[in-house]
Amino acid sequence: MTQSQSNPTVWTPDLEIKDAQLIFNRVWGGLQKEMGRENLHFPRELILLGGAPGSGKGTNTAFICEVRGISAPPIVISELLDSPDAQKIKSAGGMVGDEEVLRLLLSELLKPEFRDSVVLDGFPRTTVQVECLKLFYDQMILLRREFSNTPKAHYFRQPTFHIMVLFVDEAESIKRQLKRGQETLIRNVEIRHSGIGELEEERNTDFDPELARNRYRTFKEKTYDALVSLKQIFHYHFINAQASIEVVQQNIIHELEYQSSLELDPRTYDSLRHIPLADEIVQNARQELVNRLDGYQVEHPQIVQEVVEFIQVKMMPTIKRYAVSGRAMINTEKPIFNNSLAIAILIDIFSERGFRASVDIHRQEVPERFDLVTGKIETRTKRVYRIMVLFNGSKIRRG
Repeated sequence: MTQSQSNPTVWTPDLEIKDAQLIFNRVWGGLQKEMGRENLHFPRELILLGGAPGSGKGTNTAFICEVRGISAPPIVISELLDSPDAQKIKSAGGMVGDEEVLRLLLSELLKPEFRDSVVLDGFPRTTVQVECLKLFYDQMILLRREFSNTPKAHYFRQPTFHIMVLFVDEAESIKRQLKRGQETLIRNVEIRHSGIGELEEERNTDFDPELARNRYRTFKEKTYDALVSLKQIFHYHFINAQASIEVVQQNIIHELEYQSSLELDPRTYDSLRHIPLADEIVQNARQELVNRLDGYQVEHPQIVQEVVEFIQVKMMPTIKRYAVSGRAMINTEKPIFNNSLAIAILIDIFSERGFRASVDIHRQEVPERFDLVTGKIETRTKRVYRIMVLFNGSKIRRG
């Protein structure tokens, strides 16, 4: 009897973790060698979308992108495994296992269109992939620290990972899978008859209740547990997807509501946290605004600090005094605003906090010296910065 027969190896979580480390190190080392460490520019925000069969992932992915202002297409792992690179692996007799999935995914994430944010559908699905995701996040943090005081700092921003799970129970999942199967059959009959359109995939699991049940249980026992295991590490969003599409999408909006403590670099947030947060900032401008503020903090921390102190000490008392009207005007001659960058920082800080600010510069010629002989008056130019701050005022009950 051989050693393996008498004492078979038992696969344990510890072995899976060690295997994940080996896999990740090989993939990461290959990327560094191929691209150069300084060129590993990954998305700042990843939304890892998981869901039970029939939970509406396909329906809601575009909506999630709209809510977050994400213009890049979602990365769907099942489609990635049908890519030319994956087909090459299969054609050569290889299997697309965890290591190949990770390599394909990280290479895809390095593409310029995913620079800011991306929705990732179908990853992680195994314990090994979960561990690789943790190691990937750790490497992004290390890159951030390594390049934080270099001209390349803006390429290595604070990463934000969201785990979003769309959930339906077993009965609802089976019902939706079978309904989808019937709808697919009807559409394909029409396409075959008219010759217009592309045939949709007819999955076996969408026609057989037992196969549909097995597919749901596979999700619940493997993918769902893998995603839940990340709850204590990343921002976790559990969406009850059994309600109507309108209710589900309202839940998604609520879960992904903007929070500066999650979006900004910790140093930036620490500088701004004493300024009251208004209701919201303009969604479409959020991505660029966050990038600018993080850039200011990295490249001009002293100016940021002076502007923040001026807002806290000089402006906030006046703004609070006019909280009912939602409109405050503050004049200042503070020399720091002779630098146009300080004005830009002030406006962006107020925008991040949910206010609307504008600055007008008024120049006045102030007499300084009178020449008794020539009668000439020498003047100096006095700059007065008039800062207008608008925000949602107090709603007072009338009558």
